[in-house]
Amino acid sequence: MMSKPQLGEIWLVRFPFSDLTSAKLRPALILAVHQEEVIILGIFSKIPIGSIRNSWALIEDSNPQFSQTGLKKTSLIRADKIATVSTSVFQRKLGNLSTDLWVEVQKILKIALNLD
Repeated sequence: MMSKPQLGEIWLVRFPFSDLTSAKLRPALILAVHQEEVIILGIFSKIPIGSIRNSWALIEDSNPQFSQTGLKKTSLIRADKIATVSTSVFQRKLGNLSTDLWVEVQKILKIALNLD
């Protein structure tokens, strides 16, 4: 049986597109677990050229804690790509976010949700 997603973990999930017509298998960060529903943030490996938005967190493969994420290459956690999904869309756990990166995610989440 698959373990249940936990806060701060990174999982491979079927992440829904914004228009809900489809979904793509991608890493996602677990923000909250509410029984069978989980609030997640999308993680993307395509990094735009130039500056990144203040609601995004860059996880560089040169970061000393990168290996614990389970990600393959430098990626962006995008707090503007938030979804509530069923545990049925979870494929497997990839890794965990370090405490330092978790603090960064809390900052970008406040920005994305206009909580400051």
